[in-house]
Amino acid sequence: MNYSFQFQVQAIVHTSFRQRHFSSFLRYTASSFCCRRNLEMEEVKDASDLLVGDPALMETKIEAIRLGGPQKLQVIADFDATLTKFSVNGTRGQSSHGLLQQGNPEYDAKRQQLYEYYHPLEFSPTIGLEEKTKLMEEWWGKTHALLVEGGLTYESIRQSVANANIAFREGVPELFEFLEERDIPVLIFSAGLADTIEEVLRQKLHRYFKNVRIVSNRMVFDDNGSLVSFKGKLIHSLNKNEHALDMAAPVHERFGDMDGPTDDNASLKKRTNVLLLGDHLGDLGMSDGLNYETRISLGFLTAVLVEGLKPPFVPVSYHYVIYSIETALFNF
Repeated sequence: MNYSFQFQVQAIVHTSFRQRHFSSFLRYTASSFCCRRNLEMEEVKDASDLLVGDPALMETKIEAIRLGGPQKLQVIADFDATLTKFSVNGTRGQSSHGLLQQGNPEYDAKRQQLYEYYHPLEFSPTIGLEEKTKLMEEWWGKTHALLVEGGLTYESIRQSVANANIAFREGVPELFEFLEERDIPVLIFSAGLADTIEEVLRQKLHRYFKNVRIVSNRMVFDDNGSLVSFKGKLIHSLNKNEHALDMAAPVHERFGDMDGPTDDNASLKKRTNVLLLGDHLGDLGMSDGLNYETRISLGFLTAVLVEGLKPPFVPVSYHYVIYSIETALFNF
């Protein structure tokens, strides 16, 4: 696989924990660098797919995170098209909502019709935020109602994930392991489905990470394994933020485990340095409810590129912006 560059989340974390001279790899952009196992830095010669708003500001932020240490850092990440690939085997990768097949063609078709209607509106540059938020609430609400009405089951989720065109970006397992070893929590915010995300983690990564928590739409199943409702606040693409932190729960080791949020969530609010990963302007709100001191945001805005949009204000919103379909998140 050919990448225009290898963006290394590991390098941000490493440089945040040890004193080093940053100017060499900040010469052109704050993030055009690779990190080898021996932690030597080298510039990437082709960073045409990466935009950075203010390299000097990034140097300041990285130093602030280094001074705070790992005990003050947390990673907040979107799931679909951020931790997962936008393109898989040459075709559009599926989302945690989109991969579901209920075993009922009528309801699968109805959900697809909703997607075809609402998805273009989600990225429309002519619709205001207030109106777009209402449209997203409509879309998610109608989709969840169809999942319940159509009789979604545990088994259909397992089978859907097994058959899905979904894969993690290169290096995501290594990133989770790297952060787990340093007791740095990963909070996955998703407008998708928590139960489906957990099954993707189980089937694709084949292991459990004690530092990973999920804030997403959670299902309630009856004793027969059929979906009967959703619990908590509806989370869609434009309202993901840490006001929903009380919904955060550790990844369940087994499908169908019902344990919910833990008291440890309070400790996350004390971690006031944030590395935020997203693929949508709405993802920038994932840290809104956190009184953070320093935040570095990285946007994989592939969908914007595919839709033919490359708004000039995006680099001002995200500190780093990547316009590339096949970018590794983390590489050894």
